[in-house]
Amino acid sequence: MRRLFTVFHALGLMLVVFSFAYLLPVAAALIYGDYILVWDFLLTMLWTFSAGVLMWLLTRRYKGELSIRHGYLLVVSMWTAMPAFGTIPLLMMIPNLSFTDAYFETMSGMTTTGATVLTGLDNLPPAINIWRHELNWLGGMGIIVLAVAILPLLGIGGRQLFKAETPGPMKDTALTPRITETARNLWVIYAGITLLCILALKWAGMDWLDAICHSFAALSLGGFSTHDASVGYFNSGLIEFVLIVFMLIAAINFATHFLAWRGKSLRIYLRDAEAVATVALIVGSCFGIAGFLWWQGVYPEFWTALRHASFNLVSIATDCGFASQDFNQWPMFAPLWMLFLSSIACSSGSTGGGVKMIRTLVLFKQAGREFLKLLHPAVINPMKIGGHVVANNIVYAVLGFIFLYFMSVATLTFILLISGLDFITSFSAVIACINNMGPGLNLVGPAGNYQGLSDFQTWVCTFAMLIGRLEIFTVLILFTPAFWRR
Repeated sequence: MRRLFTVFHALGLMLVVFSFAYLLPVAAALIYGDYILVWDFLLTMLWTFSAGVLMWLLTRRYKGELSIRHGYLLVVSMWTAMPAFGTIPLLMMIPNLSFTDAYFETMSGMTTTGATVLTGLDNLPPAINIWRHELNWLGGMGIIVLAVAILPLLGIGGRQLFKAETPGPMKDTALTPRITETARNLWVIYAGITLLCILALKWAGMDWLDAICHSFAALSLGGFSTHDASVGYFNSGLIEFVLIVFMLIAAINFATHFLAWRGKSLRIYLRDAEAVATVALIVGSCFGIAGFLWWQGVYPEFWTALRHASFNLVSIATDCGFASQDFNQWPMFAPLWMLFLSSIACSSGSTGGGVKMIRTLVLFKQAGREFLKLLHPAVINPMKIGGHVVANNIVYAVLGFIFLYFMSVATLTFILLISGLDFITSFSAVIACINNMGPGLNLVGPAGNYQGLSDFQTWVCTFAMLIGRLEIFTVLILFTPAFWRR
């Protein structure tokens, strides 16, 4: 019980930190003269700050180091509590919005899913759009990573939290000796690339609001937009190209970006087998799908097909979720291939979701080892990826994750089917949410959104977003009896 109070103590401190995120939409409301929204956001900030301080004061006697077990509990508590507080501005400022839809929207933002239940995005107050996209941006690298750079200063260590939140199977690799320094360096790289993206989009023709919002969404691979037509609203090949570049950057491990920046060398990317595989698969698929669409007569010219195939495929494969065309109307092979890529293409340590490319490489290598073992039972064949030996315990962890991933997809799809959705909508919605990708097909395709789902179906998709963002184990482990035993 004492450890639970320690979790609540840390959660209170994180809510205090989170409350300062409302300052950005306050600034936007002031700039655009929406003075009523200024007071609404300040009031929400006060409520969140007060709740955090109250929780911190009531549990201040239990300040201490968290175990790994309670680190997982804190991560899940964070990713469920913060969206609840994030709903307050939406409920106050958007008429007739239910708590279910508001929670879905904020969970979608913080998990960088980009699925939305809102329409009329073009007419939303700028401060609301800034808030939605800030949730994308904060969720991209993970609020927990930000918190571990701060909590040690307050007396709570952060390594357990970092291990619970960091994507990918190789979580113990440190970039710098101290976890707080690692977190700060990752945020510096993340913020620096975001700034470059803002400037590039402004140069490409966006106004400042659109440039900031779409940069937040692109670097977080969150996919929110300020327009109902998403990036198709701009109808600009240059804007699409800029976003393609930054979506690909965001799909690569940010640790690799940090090492390349520190070493002042692009060769670091060539040494990263996962990054090479990610870029090669996505770029090759762009040309393949473009050729397929041209062959099928969807677009009269190959270069037109390449433009639209490249932007939409990169967006879906990297789990961003922007759209410039209604790819739901393309021949079925193309959108299904894009959904498949969304499951495997992103690198671990990126802001994308899904299985991750490193796990795909491990499975591919393991299949080769099994073939070799059938032919030569006594052979010793250690697995190597990028010149590094992969320990068997990592292989077993990957196999366990893949099993849980596909079982989660199947179970949630069946639940949506029972609730009355058709198969394509059910399957694509689950894939889109568990991969934190956004648009699916049919009812939840790029020309629509998740507004047509029932409350029950919306909560199923919300749960899929949560387990997808926290990579399944972190959430499902809370439902095992062993977790709660002493």
